[in-house]
Amino acid sequence: MMKVEQIYTGCLAQGAYYIESKGEAAIIDPLREVAPYLKSAQKNNAKIKYIFETHFHADFVSGHLTLSRATGAPIVFGPSADPGFHSIIAKDGQEFSLGDMTIVAIHTPGHTMESTTYLLRDNENKDIAIFSGDTLFLGDVGRPDLAQKLENITQEELAGMLFDSLRNKIMPLSDEVMVYPAHGAGSACGKKMMKETMDTLGNQKKMNYALRQNMTRAEFIKEVTDGILPPPKYFPYNVKMNKSGYDDIEKVLDRGLNPLNTEAFEVLANETDAIVLDVRHQNDFVKGHVPQSIFIGLDGRFAPWVGALIGDVSQPLLIIAPEGREEETIIRLSRVGFDNVLGYLEGGFKTWENANKEFDFINGISAFVLESLIRKVDVTIFDVRNESEYISKNIKNSQNTPLDFLNEHLNKFPRKDIFYIHCAGGYRSVIASSILKKRGIHNLVNVQEGFKAIEATGIKLSDGICPTVH
Repeated sequence: MMKVEQIYTGCLAQGAYYIESKGEAAIIDPLREVAPYLKSAQKNNAKIKYIFETHFHADFVSGHLTLSRATGAPIVFGPSADPGFHSIIAKDGQEFSLGDMTIVAIHTPGHTMESTTYLLRDNENKDIAIFSGDTLFLGDVGRPDLAQKLENITQEELAGMLFDSLRNKIMPLSDEVMVYPAHGAGSACGKKMMKETMDTLGNQKKMNYALRQNMTRAEFIKEVTDGILPPPKYFPYNVKMNKSGYDDIEKVLDRGLNPLNTEAFEVLANETDAIVLDVRHQNDFVKGHVPQSIFIGLDGRFAPWVGALIGDVSQPLLIIAPEGREEETIIRLSRVGFDNVLGYLEGGFKTWENANKEFDFINGISAFVLESLIRKVDVTIFDVRNESEYISKNIKNSQNTPLDFLNEHLNKFPRKDIFYIHCAGGYRSVIASSILKKRGIHNLVNVQEGFKAIEATGIKLSDGICPTVH
């Protein structure tokens, strides 16, 4: 009896995998909090035999070290990996038995040099599934630019390797083989990923642009490298942690779960370089928040936005969270390597209000009020959606300043004249507004509910060339 379970984390668009056969289990690309894998093994009376890593992940901190310490299971990397801890460096084609199943390490460099796809075979030696990491996504392939500095190689050379890996190692497999990738739509590790999280290889040969049968090597390199945005700033930090080591999640929680009264919280905020990170819902943040705090709400794509906008994982943080969600906040920060939480405001923002402390807010208007303003006067509008969203449809004469690049282009925003800011639904524009206010830019007005509300008005929309501020 075989079991393959995908453990998908939507915030990170990340898939980890639990594979079990005859009381033996393997985990592929585990998240940092390893309790779910331990519970699954315990529930099924199985022993975790191997921990497989498809590559050194850049967008999250893996749980391989913690899980290995907890179970004694060895960590397996592909050829050319050089971690700073004991592990098995598999050879191309090396086989690992798991119950009556076999897992084969297939070296597939291109996303990174050590990238490895793991092929699952049954007891009759039939190919069942591949766990493709960032080599093959659904609808896309892994970006080939992340390892170029580390390996002193160009992204075009890496893309060429990826072409060879896909054509020589993956595409010859049976169309019936299931594809289980490390990421889905929303991840910064690819450009055109499908919303589905698993598929057959045969369907991917039909649907995935990068697997076209008649595609030349030159065409592949051009299409795969075209339009790659700069990677989020936290990526190199996560690679280093995954390669060199990190603290177990329990130690991170012990440090971060430090309740602070209002006075202690204010002292730390004023006397350290800590960022006050408010993770409540955007509708609560706009009504009132600690001055100069940054909003990134837990109920959005929290961890990736923290990584992209704060960048340095060593940055000290002070947390304002909904009551009861402090531990969740610290765990989700740790997934992307932000371990330096100094504490949280006990009782949340209500405690701050009840102490009669100074607070700030964000001015906002509805899309219908914006429409009436546009009819009367010239207004300056900034759209913080990404470039593809903007090109699809936008407010005529608005400027596209994607949230990802906001910190690099603060000088584009007026310092005196009122301007209006929106995103798709109201989450990203509040993040942007909080960053701008922290930088001393207060002459902004947030458009509530974003572009989905704007489309319901008579505001003139256009599409086409994007005047993105890069």
